Amino acid sequence: MTRLTPTLPLLLSLNAGYVDTAGFLALQGLFTAHVTGNFVTLGASLVLGLSGAVAKLLALPVFCLVVIATRLVSSALLRRSLPALRILLLVKAALLVLGAVLAIRFGPFANGDAWQAVLTGMVLVAAMSIQNAVHRIHLGSAPPSTLMTGTTTQIMIDLADMMQRPRAEGSEKPGSRLLRMSGNIAVFAFGCASAALLYARFGVECFVVPPVLALIALVLRSGDGPTDRA
Repeated sequence: MTRLTPTLPLLLSLNAGYVDTAGFLALQGLFTAHVTGNFVTLGASLVLGLSGAVAKLLALPVFCLVVIATRLVSSALLRRSLPALRILLLVKAALLVLGAVLAIRFGPFANGDAWQAVLTGMVLVAAMSIQNAVHRIHLGSAPPSTLMTGTTTQIMIDLADMMQRPRAEGSEKPGSRLLRMSGNIAVFAFGCASAALLYARFGVECFVVPPVLALIALVLRSGDGPTDRA
């Protein structure tokens, strides 16, 4: 497994919450990180006659293709003893920069089906797809950075276990895992709230924040060792 800075998973969760909320607000209800949520918003768009159906239809296949590509690239980099995590975080940061440029250049997006909105959305989906894949491949010991439902479920299970008997000797204590997972949820929620407030104040210019967070994550990773291992 990859040795990681404790701050890195939290920063990834912060960015995920921010990008998902900013994308939802700017791109007519498109989820860029939690892509399966687009099934719900797609149904609402079709019933209510709202725009954005094209991007919601494309989000899952784009997500899947980018995850496959990320896995293949990661494996190839590791075979060559190259810093896979660092390189993939750099690609993600570049996509977030491109997404911010597109959002500011073409937004605000009154029509979610316009090619400008679809292109911007798919670039952001691709960036968050890389984050999802990188987390599973290289940061498997850390709580998920994008999907909080499973994390919340585990927290409730741990709370229930703490009310009952202690866990078997040798297993992870519920309290320590609960603390780590609660931190992830808190920073994810903070990212969501920050995106909502900044979008309300600055509109699509709020998309300048995710590339900055991604670059900070890259700096943290760059100081954490010369190579990565899956």
